[in-house]
Amino acid sequence: MTRLSAIALIALSAGPAAAATGPFFSLRNTDFIVLLAFLLFVGILVYYKVPTIIGSLLDKRADGIRKDLDEARRLREEAQEIYASFERRQREVKGQADEIVANAKREADAQATKAKEDLKRSIERRLQGAEDQIASAEKDAVRAVRDQAVRAAVGAASELLAGQVQAGNRSAGIDDAIEDVARLLN
Repeated sequence: MTRLSAIALIALSAGPAAAATGPFFSLRNTDFIVLLAFLLFVGILVYYKVPTIIGSLLDKRADGIRKDLDEARRLREEAQEIYASFERRQREVKGQADEIVANAKREADAQATKAKEDLKRSIERRLQGAEDQIASAEKDAVRAVRDQAVRAAVGAASELLAGQVQAGNRSAGIDDAIEDVARLLN
């Protein structure tokens, strides 16, 4: 009820009410009638507890706004946590990608080194094979030349001996050969 008395005090101290002509508390004074209607209206509002209802509605509205703000804060914090986890995940993925690239480079370098070594060994084997073939061909050529020389020497010696060894000279040539062998053996 203190509200009602405060409202009545404010209404009585109003400037237009003091400016009216004639007695203020008369039913012919419109200002007094308006004051009575206003007080009656305020009394009805207070009787039906409209200020309490409006206050509770405003409190409910304030609670709803407070809940919405709390929910917004919670959602914001949750979004920040999710964002931070995504940033961590992105850093991890980037680190893994860098590691994969580094491993791939190391492996590629190792494969290139191995391929170079394999190529070097293959070239060495081929060179060795070629050298072996050349040496074998050389030996074959030397053997062929030697065989040809031996055949030519045997043929020449046969012709020479055939020319020297006539019917009478055969025994002298054989005797000379025996003496040469005997002299060489001693």
